[in-house]
Amino acid sequence: MDSSKIIDGKAVAQKVEAEVSKAVAALKEKGIFPKLVTVLVGEDPASQMYVRMKHKACERVGILASDCLLSATISEKELLDVILSLNADKTVSSILVQLPLPKHICAQTVMNAIDPKKDADGFHPFNMGNLLINEEGLVPCTPKGIIRLLEEYKIDVQGKNAVVVGHSNVVGKPMAAMLLNRNATVSVCHIFTKDLKSYTINADILVIGVGVKHLIQEDMVKSGVVVFDVGINQDATGTHGDVDFANVIHKASLITPVPGGVGPMTIAILMTHVVQCAKLVAL
Repeated sequence: MDSSKIIDGKAVAQKVEAEVSKAVAALKEKGIFPKLVTVLVGEDPASQMYVRMKHKACERVGILASDCLLSATISEKELLDVILSLNADKTVSSILVQLPLPKHICAQTVMNAIDPKKDADGFHPFNMGNLLINEEGLVPCTPKGIIRLLEEYKIDVQGKNAVVVGHSNVVGKPMAAMLLNRNATVSVCHIFTKDLKSYTINADILVIGVGVKHLIQEDMVKSGVVVFDVGINQDATGTHGDVDFANVIHKASLITPVPGGVGPMTIAILMTHVVQCAKLVAL
């Protein structure tokens, strides 16, 4: 493996967390104590693992963190009531609802109920709208983490062909908006795109997050491409991305590994959001 081609998300995440630690200390001196409450509905093992990872990051940077554990059978109205109570709690500066939610609950309805100033994930329509008009604010953590990686590695996107595979509100749509805001030429695809290769082969920057193991093969990218793999796929052989890393790395100029690439950045950016929320709530 050519280590010079690896985008080290862990290293950059540590840098971001160091910045957050200083910001948290400064807020505490002013009597402001950032606190994240994570709402977890049900007992999905993967969701429980993600919550633990987020809370460990909070501990590292000095942010208060607590769980709000709810039964998988809770009604949508009952969950909304919990959100409203957290909105009203002045000791809570930020709220995160761990996805996915049970099928009988509309995730967007729940996201819409979170106070935009306490929206740690950046999924509220108010915050998404600010992104579309290129206003600073809380935006989805994963694409924001990718932008930070682009900046850290001094990758200029202006005028470049960027292909985003995935069109969710979590990664695809906000990622496309952020790249457009930086004057890239952006194509948005998904797993149903006919002849996906005809798009990816022309990408200078490729971002993929659809949850399909090794969807992107080396014959689907050109030499020198920069690849951000957001996919997480687990099987008996381990954790894999949406990109066939072992083969695509030979053609890429830079590429994120899975795990250790985009994932750590997502959590690090979440920590910056908790700080932002604390400042907004304190106003």
